[in-house]
Amino acid sequence: MKFTLITGASSGIGLCYAEQFAAKGENIIVVSNQRERNEEVAADLKQRFGVEAIALYADLSKADSAEQIYEWCKEREMEVTTLVSNAGILQFGMFLNTKPSMAEFITNLHCVTPSKLCRLFGEDMCSRGEGRILIMSSMTAWTPYITVSYYAATKAYLKSFAQSLWYEFRPHGVTVTTVYPGAVDTPLYNLDQKQRKWLRAFGVMMSAERLAKAGIRALERGCRTATPGLFTKIAVGACRLLPAHGLLPVLKIPAIKRILAKL
Repeated sequence: MKFTLITGASSGIGLCYAEQFAAKGENIIVVSNQRERNEEVAADLKQRFGVEAIALYADLSKADSAEQIYEWCKEREMEVTTLVSNAGILQFGMFLNTKPSMAEFITNLHCVTPSKLCRLFGEDMCSRGEGRILIMSSMTAWTPYITVSYYAATKAYLKSFAQSLWYEFRPHGVTVTTVYPGAVDTPLYNLDQKQRKWLRAFGVMMSAERLAKAGIRALERGCRTATPGLFTKIAVGACRLLPAHGLLPVLKIPAIKRILAKL
Protein backbone atom coordinates (compact mmCIF):
# COMPACT_ATOMS: atom_id res chain seq x y z
CA MET A 1 0.00 0.00 0.00
CA LYS A 2 1.23 3.50 -0.85
CA PHE A 3 1.68 6.14 1.85
CA THR A 4 2.75 9.71 2.44
CA LEU A 5 5.06 9.83 5.45
CA ILE A 6 5.10 13.11 7.39
CA THR A 7 7.43 13.85 10.30
CA GLY A 8 6.15 16.17 12.98
CA ALA A 9 2.61 15.41 11.81
CA SER A 10 0.93 15.53 15.22
CA SER A 11 0.69 19.32 15.38
CA GLY A 12 1.35 22.65 13.64
CA ILE A 13 2.50 22.65 10.04
CA GLY A 14 2.91 18.88 9.93
CA LEU A 15 -0.69 18.34 10.98
CA CYS A 16 -1.84 20.71 8.23
CA TYR A 17 0.20 18.74 5.71
CA ALA A 18 -1.39 15.51 6.95
CA GLU A 19 -4.90 16.91 6.67
CA GLN A 20 -4.39 18.35 3.20
CA PHE A 21 -2.73 15.23 1.80
CA ALA A 22 -5.48 13.08 3.33
CA ALA A 23 -8.09 15.35 1.75
CA LYS A 24 -6.52 14.42 -1.60
CA GLY A 25 -7.09 10.74 -0.80
CA GLU A 26 -3.54 9.86 0.19
CA ASN A 27 -2.80 7.39 3.00
CA ILE A 28 -0.78 8.92 5.81
CA ILE A 29 1.94 7.76 8.20
CA VAL A 30 1.82 10.15 11.17
CA VAL A 31 5.30 10.39 12.73
CA SER A 32 6.28 12.34 15.85
CA ASN A 33 7.44 11.89 19.43
CA GLN A 34 3.91 12.35 20.80
CA ARG A 35 2.56 8.82 21.00
CA GLU A 36 -1.01 9.52 22.13
CA ARG A 37 -1.39 12.54 19.88
CA ASN A 38 -0.22 10.48 16.89
CA GLU A 39 -3.02 7.99 17.55
CA GLU A 40 -5.59 10.76 17.85
CA VAL A 41 -4.50 12.39 14.59
CA ALA A 42 -4.47 9.07 12.71
CA ALA A 43 -7.96 8.20 13.95
CA ASP A 44 -9.24 11.65 12.98
CA LEU A 45 -7.78 11.42 9.48
CA LYS A 46 -9.40 8.04 8.96
CA GLN A 47 -12.78 9.26 10.11
CA ARG A 48 -12.79 12.57 8.22
CA PHE A 49 -11.20 11.56 4.95
CA GLY A 50 -11.69 7.81 4.67
CA VAL A 51 -8.00 7.10 4.13
CA GLU A 52 -5.64 4.70 5.84
CA ALA A 53 -3.70 6.54 8.54
CA ILE A 54 -1.07 4.89 10.71
CA ALA A 55 0.52 6.37 13.84
CA LEU A 56 4.24 5.84 14.34
CA TYR A 57 6.03 7.03 17.47
CA ALA A 58 9.64 8.05 16.87
CA ASP A 59 12.09 10.29 18.69
CA LEU A 60 13.56 12.01 15.65
CA SER A 61 16.35 13.55 17.74
CA LYS A 62 17.93 10.10 18.06
CA ALA A 63 20.65 9.36 15.53
CA ASP A 64 19.18 5.95 14.57
CA SER A 65 15.53 7.01 14.30
CA ALA A 66 15.54 7.11 10.49
CA GLU A 67 16.69 3.51 10.24
CA GLN A 68 13.99 2.43 12.70
CA ILE A 69 11.28 4.25 10.71
CA TYR A 70 12.48 2.77 7.43
CA GLU A 71 12.62 -0.79 8.77
CA TRP A 72 9.19 -0.38 10.37
CA CYS A 73 7.74 0.57 6.98
CA LYS A 74 9.56 -2.22 5.13
CA GLU A 75 8.37 -4.87 7.58
CA ARG A 76 4.76 -3.80 6.95
CA GLU A 77 5.26 -3.49 3.18
CA MET A 78 4.34 0.18 3.21
CA GLU A 79 5.52 1.97 0.08
CA VAL A 80 6.39 5.57 0.89
CA THR A 81 5.77 7.50 -2.32
CA THR A 82 5.92 10.95 -0.70
CA LEU A 83 8.24 11.93 2.13
CA VAL A 84 7.60 15.18 4.00
CA SER A 85 10.51 16.08 6.29
CA ASN A 86 8.87 18.67 8.49
CA ALA A 87 9.73 18.02 12.15
CA GLY A 88 11.65 20.82 13.81
CA ILE A 89 12.14 22.95 16.87
CA LEU A 90 12.67 26.68 17.28
CA GLN A 91 14.39 27.92 20.43
CA PHE A 92 15.26 31.56 20.99
CA GLY A 93 18.27 32.57 23.08
CA MET A 94 21.85 33.74 22.88
CA PHE A 95 24.27 30.95 22.10
CA LEU A 96 26.09 30.99 25.47
CA ASN A 97 22.73 30.69 27.24
CA THR A 98 21.85 27.54 25.31
CA LYS A 99 22.48 24.12 26.82
CA PRO A 100 25.38 22.25 25.16
CA SER A 101 23.08 19.25 24.69
CA MET A 102 20.99 21.32 22.27
CA ALA A 103 23.75 20.98 19.66
CA GLU A 104 23.26 17.23 19.35
CA PHE A 105 19.49 17.41 19.73
CA ILE A 106 18.78 19.95 17.01
CA THR A 107 21.49 18.68 14.65
CA ASN A 108 20.01 15.18 14.77
CA LEU A 109 16.46 16.49 14.41
CA HIS A 110 17.11 18.94 11.57
CA CYS A 111 20.08 17.38 9.77
CA VAL A 112 20.90 13.76 10.58
CA THR A 113 17.41 12.26 10.57
CA PRO A 114 16.17 14.08 7.43
CA SER A 115 19.38 13.15 5.61
CA LYS A 116 18.99 9.49 6.47
CA LEU A 117 15.28 9.42 5.65
CA CYS A 118 16.03 10.88 2.23
CA ARG A 119 18.84 8.37 1.71
CA LEU A 120 16.75 5.34 2.67
CA PHE A 121 13.40 6.19 1.14
CA GLY A 122 15.04 8.10 -1.71
CA GLU A 123 16.85 4.98 -2.89
CA ASP A 124 13.55 3.10 -3.11
CA MET A 125 11.94 6.00 -4.98
CA CYS A 126 14.79 6.20 -7.46
CA SER A 127 14.64 2.43 -8.02
CA ARG A 128 10.91 2.71 -8.80
CA GLY A 129 11.47 5.72 -11.03
CA GLU A 130 9.04 7.95 -9.17
CA GLY A 131 8.61 9.68 -5.83
CA ARG A 132 8.36 13.05 -4.12
CA ILE A 133 10.32 14.57 -1.26
CA LEU A 134 9.40 17.82 0.49
CA ILE A 135 11.91 19.35 2.92
CA MET A 136 11.04 22.20 5.25
CA SER A 137 13.92 24.65 5.54
CA SER A 138 13.48 28.29 6.59
CA MET A 139 14.08 31.87 5.48
CA THR A 140 16.80 31.86 8.17
CA ALA A 141 18.85 29.58 5.90
CA TRP A 142 19.94 32.58 3.82
CA THR A 143 21.97 34.53 6.40
CA PRO A 144 23.30 34.22 9.99
CA TYR A 145 20.55 34.79 12.55
CA ILE A 146 21.57 35.62 16.10
CA THR A 147 19.42 34.20 18.94
CA VAL A 148 18.59 31.17 16.75
CA SER A 149 22.13 30.15 15.81
CA TYR A 150 21.55 26.39 15.91
CA TYR A 151 18.24 26.67 14.10
CA ALA A 152 19.48 28.92 11.29
CA ALA A 153 22.63 26.87 10.74
CA THR A 154 20.76 23.57 10.50
CA LYS A 155 18.21 25.10 8.12
CA ALA A 156 21.10 26.30 5.96
CA TYR A 157 22.32 22.70 5.86
CA LEU A 158 18.90 21.58 4.64
CA LYS A 159 18.97 24.27 1.95
CA SER A 160 22.22 23.00 0.47
CA PHE A 161 21.41 19.33 1.02
CA ALA A 162 17.98 19.47 -0.60
CA GLN A 163 19.21 21.37 -3.64
CA SER A 164 21.92 18.77 -4.18
CA LEU A 165 19.33 16.01 -4.01
CA TRP A 166 17.18 17.81 -6.58
CA TYR A 167 19.97 17.52 -9.14
CA GLU A 168 20.84 13.92 -8.25
CA PHE A 169 17.30 12.54 -8.01
CA ARG A 170 15.76 14.37 -10.97
CA PRO A 171 17.11 11.95 -13.64
CA HIS A 172 15.46 9.10 -11.70
CA GLY A 173 11.99 10.65 -11.77
CA VAL A 174 12.06 11.81 -8.14
CA THR A 175 11.31 15.44 -7.29
CA VAL A 176 12.77 17.27 -4.28
CA THR A 177 11.06 20.48 -3.17
CA THR A 178 12.46 22.75 -0.46
CA VAL A 179 10.15 25.19 1.32
CA TYR A 180 11.51 28.37 2.92
CA PRO A 181 8.82 29.74 5.24
CA GLY A 182 9.06 32.84 7.35
CA ALA A 183 7.15 33.21 10.61
CA VAL A 184 4.27 30.74 10.83
CA ASP A 185 1.39 30.92 13.27
CA THR A 186 2.12 27.80 15.34
CA PRO A 187 2.70 27.07 19.07
CA LEU A 188 6.43 27.56 18.44
CA TYR A 189 5.80 31.28 18.94
CA ASN A 190 4.70 32.32 22.42
CA LEU A 191 2.30 35.07 21.31
CA ASP A 192 -1.20 36.03 22.38
CA GLN A 193 -4.13 35.97 19.95
CA LYS A 194 -4.10 39.73 19.38
CA GLN A 195 -0.43 39.68 18.37
CA ARG A 196 -0.99 36.73 16.05
CA LYS A 197 -3.94 38.45 14.36
CA TRP A 198 -1.94 41.64 13.83
CA LEU A 199 1.07 39.82 12.41
CA ARG A 200 -1.08 37.77 10.04
CA ALA A 201 -2.97 40.87 8.90
CA PHE A 202 0.26 42.60 7.88
CA GLY A 203 1.67 39.49 6.19
CA VAL A 204 4.53 39.11 8.66
CA MET A 205 3.16 35.77 9.86
CA MET A 206 1.43 33.09 7.80
CA SER A 207 -1.12 30.51 8.91
CA ALA A 208 0.06 26.90 8.97
CA GLU A 209 -2.82 25.92 6.68
CA ARG A 210 -1.80 28.43 4.02
CA LEU A 211 1.84 27.39 4.22
CA ALA A 212 1.02 23.70 3.85
CA LYS A 213 -1.16 24.45 0.85
CA ALA A 214 1.68 26.40 -0.79
CA GLY A 215 4.16 23.60 -0.04
CA ILE A 216 1.93 20.93 -1.54
CA ARG A 217 1.23 23.05 -4.61
CA ALA A 218 4.98 23.45 -5.20
CA LEU A 219 5.54 19.73 -4.65
CA GLU A 220 2.84 18.75 -7.12
CA ARG A 221 4.31 21.09 -9.73
CA GLY A 222 7.76 19.58 -9.23
CA CYS A 223 9.23 22.91 -8.14
CA ARG A 224 12.74 22.93 -6.74
CA THR A 225 11.99 25.63 -4.16
CA ALA A 226 9.05 27.53 -2.68
CA THR A 227 9.10 30.72 -0.61
CA PRO A 228 5.46 31.36 0.36
CA GLY A 229 4.29 34.89 1.17
CA LEU A 230 5.28 38.32 -0.15
CA PHE A 231 6.89 39.44 3.11
CA THR A 232 9.02 36.29 3.23
CA LYS A 233 10.09 36.72 -0.41
CA ILE A 234 11.19 40.29 0.33
CA ALA A 235 13.03 39.23 3.49
CA VAL A 236 14.84 36.40 1.72
CA GLY A 237 15.76 38.72 -1.14
CA ALA A 238 17.23 41.22 1.30
CA CYS A 239 19.16 38.50 3.11
CA ARG A 240 20.67 37.29 -0.15
CA LEU A 241 21.81 40.79 -1.11
CA LEU A 242 23.08 42.11 2.22
CA PRO A 243 26.45 40.90 3.53
CA ALA A 244 26.46 39.08 6.86
CA HIS A 245 28.48 41.85 8.50
CA GLY A 246 25.50 44.13 7.81
CA LEU A 247 24.17 42.86 11.12
CA LEU A 248 26.88 44.68 13.07
CA PRO A 249 25.29 48.16 12.97
CA VAL A 250 21.96 46.67 14.01
CA LEU A 251 23.53 45.01 17.04
CA LYS A 252 24.84 48.38 18.22
CA ILE A 253 21.35 49.87 18.51
CA PRO A 254 20.63 50.39 22.26
CA ALA A 255 17.13 48.91 22.10
CA ILE A 256 18.46 45.80 20.37
CA LYS A 257 21.24 45.48 22.94
CA ARG A 258 18.69 45.55 25.76
CA ILE A 259 16.56 42.86 24.12
CA LEU A 260 19.53 40.58 23.46
CA ALA A 261 20.76 40.97 27.04
CA LYS A 262 17.56 39.31 28.24
CA LEU A 263 17.85 36.28 25.95
